[in-house]
Amino acid sequence: MKKELDRKFKSKNIKPTAMRQLVLQILIEEKTAISLPELEQKFENADRATLYRTLKTFQENQLIHSIEDGTGSRKYALCEDFCTCEPEYLHIHFSCNKCGKTYCLKDSPIPQPDLPDGFEFSNANFVIKGICSNCKV
Repeated sequence: MKKELDRKFKSKNIKPTAMRQLVLQILIEEKTAISLPELEQKFENADRATLYRTLKTFQENQLIHSIEDGTGSRKYALCEDFCTCEPEYLHIHFSCNKCGKTYCLKDSPIPQPDLPDGFEFSNANFVIKGICSNCKV
């Protein structure tokens, strides 16, 4: 795991502090997007501001992306190694109405809209809501 963390930090030019390593390890282990409050619960004595700054650094360096899934709490998920968070890498997310988990559907790109002349596309948020396979059982 340490080699994977180091590789990810190096590829995104991020200094690997102890807190950043711990947060990245959680993001790698999670199979769903995670909110700041959920991340806080995983650390007993971590400062909320430090966790927020860590997430902000990760996002600014395109290691993670944020998702507004309609729950009122922004969630964060690991980007693919090749991701630059440009429109061509944007993908659909799935938010479970039952458990509240949000999944990246990385194989489902957000369709590029046909915008009127003079309009410029910069970002999109596409969330499908329903029941995930874990909750459907």
